[in-house]
Amino acid sequence: MSNKVLAKGLAGALAASVALVPLMASAGDLVIESWRNDDIDIWNEKIIPAFNKAHPDIKVSFKPTPPTEYNASVNAKLAGGTAGDLITCRPFDASLELYKQGNLAALDDLKGMDNFSDVAKSAWQTDDGAVTFCLPMASVIHGFIYNKEAFKEVGVEVPKTREEFYAALDKIKEEGSYIPMAMGTADQWEAATMGFQNIGPNYWDGEAGRKALIDGSAKFTDAAYVDTFKELASWKNYLPDGYEAISYPDAQNLFSLGRAAVYPAGSWDISLFNNQADFEFGAFPPPAAAGANTCYISDHTDIALGLNADSKNAAEAKLFLEWMTGSEFAELYSNALPGFFSLSNHKVEVTDPVANEFVSWRQKCESTIRNSYQILSRGTPNLENDLWNLSAQVINGTLTPEEAAGAAEAGLAKWYAPHQ
Repeated sequence: MSNKVLAKGLAGALAASVALVPLMASAGDLVIESWRNDDIDIWNEKIIPAFNKAHPDIKVSFKPTPPTEYNASVNAKLAGGTAGDLITCRPFDASLELYKQGNLAALDDLKGMDNFSDVAKSAWQTDDGAVTFCLPMASVIHGFIYNKEAFKEVGVEVPKTREEFYAALDKIKEEGSYIPMAMGTADQWEAATMGFQNIGPNYWDGEAGRKALIDGSAKFTDAAYVDTFKELASWKNYLPDGYEAISYPDAQNLFSLGRAAVYPAGSWDISLFNNQADFEFGAFPPPAAAGANTCYISDHTDIALGLNADSKNAAEAKLFLEWMTGSEFAELYSNALPGFFSLSNHKVEVTDPVANEFVSWRQKCESTIRNSYQILSRGTPNLENDLWNLSAQVINGTLTPEEAAGAAEAGLAKWYAPHQ
């Protein structure tokens, strides 16, 4: 072969390889599946641009699905081979099932995974802790948000005990200018999530009680759970007229319009009220009984990100996940989404005052997670869904606390051996 022919062949090969570059780059386009359709602007305007400063050649698209449709949608996409590269993970059983089905890749060897404690990773691990299949992102904390102007006008202080809490609600109700507490039962889930799971840990002693339910040494018919339902039943005295027809967005609007004094909250509500309320608001943890030695908060591992096991862009997706293990993402996410608290061990300064109040409770109260999320909602009936319905019925007065506790226990006993 002559040098001239060889040179011509090399030039052709080089041209072909250059022509392939755009195709290789486009193959690295990443799609993130999520149920958080309310924070799309934060991903598009802050998080993804920050990642692209380090990796300008990787295009990332955030494509959320409405929360109520997400589980079914992402399962269908995974089954059909059309799901995105990165899958936003709910905690515990829903994501564990995706891993067991082969839909999520193991991430134990991901660079930066050691920035997360075993507790932070526990919501996205196999039961034996051997495999971690989603990168922890954030937890949310439960408590109560209150209208500072309303409290000042009515003349009530921020309650430190359960007794002070209901005395304040009684005074607000008697004064009459404000709805004492903004919540409805139309959607059911908030009755359990911001009601039962909010106040309950102070009755069942947080993690100790949650684990006792799992091993069967505690039952829903125990006093701790009946008493939680009894307190929840008292809420109907403080809710808006027609609360049975009030949805979650309706309750948010009542508070943000300044018509209610107290809002049973998840810390994720902070951003909405920052945008909509024209008054100053604060927060306080679920008050324990006077004289209690320990207070408990629901500090719930809420959201993580996993790698689609069939992703055609796994290398690029891992680069994105590795970037998310760093301090830049932890600080950016925690402050772009006040009320979502990074699960990494990086020291993060939370700038939002109300979010900072929520996270400060970790220093004085014991943290736990919602007791229906790990293991106990794997069977039929689903405990999480049962608690939605039962909590709403207790507030509505269509079930007594004892009946609700008995129904929760009976449902669990239908399929879960430690309760049989």
